[in-house]
Amino acid sequence: MSAKEVLLATDKVSKIFTLKDGTRFTACNEVSISLHKGETLGLVGESGCGKSTFVRTIMGLHPATSGKILFKGEDITNLTGEKRREMAKHIQMIFQDPATAFNPKMRIKDIICEPLRNFERVSDKEAEARAVDLLRQVELAPEIALRYPHELSGGQRQRVGIARALILEPEIIICDEATSALDVSVQDSIAKLLAKIQREKGVSYIFICHDLALVSLISHRVMVMQKGNVVEELPGDKLQSCQHPYTKKLLASVFTVHR
Repeated sequence: MSAKEVLLATDKVSKIFTLKDGTRFTACNEVSISLHKGETLGLVGESGCGKSTFVRTIMGLHPATSGKILFKGEDITNLTGEKRREMAKHIQMIFQDPATAFNPKMRIKDIICEPLRNFERVSDKEAEARAVDLLRQVELAPEIALRYPHELSGGQRQRVGIARALILEPEIIICDEATSALDVSVQDSIAKLLAKIQREKGVSYIFICHDLALVSLISHRVMVMQKGNVVEELPGDKLQSCQHPYTKKLLASVFTVHR
């Protein structure tokens, strides 16, 4: 992957929260990553290790306390207003729980096309056709366009979330625990769908998960986080060669049915 273009890089990004009692809590500490075109970078670690805070800082949902975030070499760390909004065209996110991410009163076609409307890039007449096209890409039936979120299964809602993330044709999609709320069989189908979309569109993913087995299957590289720090980086298919005690502990906790 090293020969490919670096789309996103962070240089020692930290996020420190000040609590009500004045205590300072370091959620992520000097985290440096690089993400190449067409690559999946896995971020793994137990709940509370700083994975989600880190990617939300990349998205601008949390201002970085220190460090730099670069998109194609351009510093986007402190973007605000219209410049931050425009950056959303390039970096989109799929959230853990689509049931809470969607407006329950909106039809699926409107949920998918909402980002386009935010940028005034689609008319009402075009919306349904665009939604149906995206539904096909995420392997859902066209008639789902007229349904509401509560009428869909969890796996179907997550596919709608993927469709909405794709509508602006971003170069990077951040999957923030996008499979953790799903059954194991559904997780597998979503992972295969993400891989198919990557092959077809060349999109890059940051894939956040606490399931090391799943991360290793979908990721080209895996970065392991513990207490806000990156403690190890490994090729996705070579996790068994890990050296850090925390990574070894995560590997030992992976459930298997083999004897």
